[in-house]
Amino acid sequence: MEGAEMEEARVEDREHDHNNTQEDAQIEESEQKNKDAEVAPALVSVHPTQNSVAVAVGSDLRVFNLLDNCAVNLVDESGGASHNDSIRCIKYGTNGKLFVSAGDDKLFKVWSTDCWRCISTVVSEKRLSAVAISNDGLHVCFADKFGVVWVVDLAGFDGSEASLDKKAAPLLSHYCSIITSLEFSLDGRFIVSADRDSKIRVTVFPSKPLDGAHEIQSFCLGHTEFVSCLAFISSPDSPQGILVSGGGDSTVRLWDIISGSLLDTCEVGAKVESDATEGNCSIITGICTILDCTLIAVAIQSLRGIMLLACNLPSRTLSVTKLVSIIGENFVPTSLGSSISGGLLWMVTGASKFRGPDISPCSRVKGISGFNKNSPDSSEQEPVVLADTELPGGVKLLEKLQGSMLIDEKVFLVAADAVKTAMCNLLNKKQYSDEKREFRKRTRNDKKKKQ
Repeated sequence: MEGAEMEEARVEDREHDHNNTQEDAQIEESEQKNKDAEVAPALVSVHPTQNSVAVAVGSDLRVFNLLDNCAVNLVDESGGASHNDSIRCIKYGTNGKLFVSAGDDKLFKVWSTDCWRCISTVVSEKRLSAVAISNDGLHVCFADKFGVVWVVDLAGFDGSEASLDKKAAPLLSHYCSIITSLEFSLDGRFIVSADRDSKIRVTVFPSKPLDGAHEIQSFCLGHTEFVSCLAFISSPDSPQGILVSGGGDSTVRLWDIISGSLLDTCEVGAKVESDATEGNCSIITGICTILDCTLIAVAIQSLRGIMLLACNLPSRTLSVTKLVSIIGENFVPTSLGSSISGGLLWMVTGASKFRGPDISPCSRVKGISGFNKNSPDSSEQEPVVLADTELPGGVKLLEKLQGSMLIDEKVFLVAADAVKTAMCNLLNKKQYSDEKREFRKRTRNDKKKKQ
């Protein structure tokens, strides 16, 4: 009798294991489909003095030299493509000598803009979500999807080295919350980090960053959904600048980072006309301050154009001034950029990979002019969307940054929908069943092997 019971138990165990295997296979297939469906928005970044413009779409990093009016050939001595998965963040340093890129391939790359050579590649354990460069160019930072900000010391680099073998050290942590944006204050004293859990943390950037940042200046709390982007506005009364943030709650907010106090809130969702967006989706996807004037350009999910806000510095308030529409095109900006000089706002739309026409990653670049640096009064600004031939670099620039001049506009409409879905999937917290949670624990690939 005992033998029969043991055999029956073994059969039940085998059936249980078989069922678990089938469930794991189904969950794994679902997880893989979700991963395959992920897309990354096209990104744009502009040199501080508009010497060059960079666009990232998918794993492609494309740079155009505006001074020499020619495409830039990137030099990466690590071999192969510069990135082998979607690039999630790109940024120029304050003085324009450094440029950083990072993404889903867990690679953080530092480029010298003098010769556009990769001078350092750092491998992360997690996929990367935000980058920043200190104002003095001595330190570069990147954040991962586990909520950790890392710092790399570039002290002593003069641009002559072939490459730098640098290691990253942990700087600060948001404790398991995806960091969505990193910015240094205008005076370089603080590093500001925003996350998916609606928090903005202001941290004193230490004199020895490799030892970690242990002094928190303030928390800016007020967003009711994820914070998607940060930017600073220059103010004579605040050397550190005034912080501007946007998020999933359809608001743009103004902050005093010293005290963490909320100065003003602009309800963007209520200001956008109902027919300007699809399904009234008013998530803020990008913010760009127009330097030397008090205008803020805001990209809103599904909006074919941008919204301009004015910041009244004496009263520290925000107000909507204009809605600049892109007429006749399915152009929904996925990223914005501007420079100290030029008075030009750059925009890009596009996505890395999406379910649609079988084409390589594509982007569309546009510019808006009419921002007069000598006239901070927003009522005197008359923004104009430039034609392709009116952009600096003209057709040559577009051929480099867009990848193709002849792309069906329906592609960008599909791309906009794909980016919208991807952002919601990335930044809205996921709910898992008990079975799926256990599967993720069993199959996580970031556990370090014990020595």
